[in-house]
Amino acid sequence: MNLRDIHVPVMLERCLELIGPALEKPGAVYVDGTLGMGGHAEAFLTRCPEAHLVGLDRDTQALAIAGERLEPFAARIDLVHTVYDGILGALEGLGIDHADGILYDLGVSSLQLDEADRGFAYAQDAPLDMRMDQSAGQTAADVVATYGEGDLRRIFERYGEEKLAGRYARAIIDERGRTAITRTGQLVDVLQRATPAALMNAGHPAKRVFQALRIEVNGELAALERAIPAALEALAVGGRLVVLSYQSLEDRFIKRLFAEATRSTAPAGLPVELPEHQPKFRLLVRGAEQASAEEAERNPRAKPVRLRAIERVRSDA
Repeated sequence: MNLRDIHVPVMLERCLELIGPALEKPGAVYVDGTLGMGGHAEAFLTRCPEAHLVGLDRDTQALAIAGERLEPFAARIDLVHTVYDGILGALEGLGIDHADGILYDLGVSSLQLDEADRGFAYAQDAPLDMRMDQSAGQTAADVVATYGEGDLRRIFERYGEEKLAGRYARAIIDERGRTAITRTGQLVDVLQRATPAALMNAGHPAKRVFQALRIEVNGELAALERAIPAALEALAVGGRLVVLSYQSLEDRFIKRLFAEATRSTAPAGLPVELPEHQPKFRLLVRGAEQASAEEAERNPRAKPVRLRAIERVRSDA
């Protein structure tokens, strides 16, 4: 298996350009909070010879693959089995008090999408699992089997922004009354039958439901709500955080937190902004950047990406 062929890191050069300057000093710490198969991490370790990698991932299979890929840099890496909101605990456990560069590449990884048995893809029949960490937690089949109609509708609306959420929730309840829904193919069939004929050409009916189930199973938005503040806290002065998101829900949340972090805390009407009211962070890019048309053509997974970046400019003291 050639990882460089099956896993193409998204917006790699831009990530290197934004975070690289913070990793030029001896002993610089780079945290890859969503290590995956190690594509971004390998590039950073190659380009930044002074940097030490702390790689985090909840997926034990991904950690094993990344560990093998990054073996040439073994003296400069520490890999930790944790969700990315565990960044502060991971650093503390390693005796590291700050990070100089952090990357969060959110969403489902290439490994998880391409392994049919993981159940993330609606185009392939597989067990209805969707756990990023297969060692713990409820599966998508558990959610489909146990959630009430109201809860199913809520997650389809909130996490999938699905307009037919109520219709799909009712269809699932009806179907599971007849037989257990344990495979992706079964769920796709239920959703297709519940979709009005007039809407069948408006995108695959399973896309938003599968996204919503994945987010629910893995607690992705809850983890993100903890992870961004934790990453900002971990940054040293001059340290930089880059976040790659693939869903509007994620991007809106990151936009709001970055806006709050870069805003002055001076009371309205204060004639002079005191140093303690000055922002602790500054934005490195205006708005959200997207992959180039050329990259999106080469790597379809880059099409929906939104990149935001921030730098710490003063300490909490």
